[in-house]
Amino acid sequence: MPRKSSKKPLAGALDTGLRLLARRSHSRFELRRKLGRRGYEEAEVDAAVARLVELRYLDDRSFAEGHVRRRSATRGPLALSAELAARGVDRESADRAEVQVGAATRVVERLAGRKSFAGYRELLDSVGSKLVRRGFAPGVVRAACRAVWERTANPAEA
Repeated sequence: MPRKSSKKPLAGALDTGLRLLARRSHSRFELRRKLGRRGYEEAEVDAAVARLVELRYLDDRSFAEGHVRRRSATRGPLALSAELAARGVDRESADRAEVQVGAATRVVERLAGRKSFAGYRELLDSVGSKLVRRGFAPGVVRAACRAVWERTANPAEA
């Protein structure tokens, strides 16, 4: 249950939302919860979130993609899906983000083939540009190359 402060917040919900988004990306659900905890009225929170979405500062899909990109090396698809659900991201956005990294990883594996790369950077330089030209986001490409490099660098653990 959100706490209601007796003090009137000094800054508007929109300004507070922008400050929160400047630190890291948030889902709509997270931002609503944080603004509510800071004592803003529900109508003001709704207006601020709607404006941030309109300005494209707040986007659940890009939030999900970034989260999957950061966490995919250490978490499986079910764990990632559960983390995103806890942050209020709908299942469709979560699944779409996971699918992108998975598809990019498969393309990296195919393009790398049996070649031997001295390091992650060499793999990224060789294969990454090809994926970007094929329409994958640079962050997704980095995550896919990192996943493939970690698997090929430690074949005994795979």
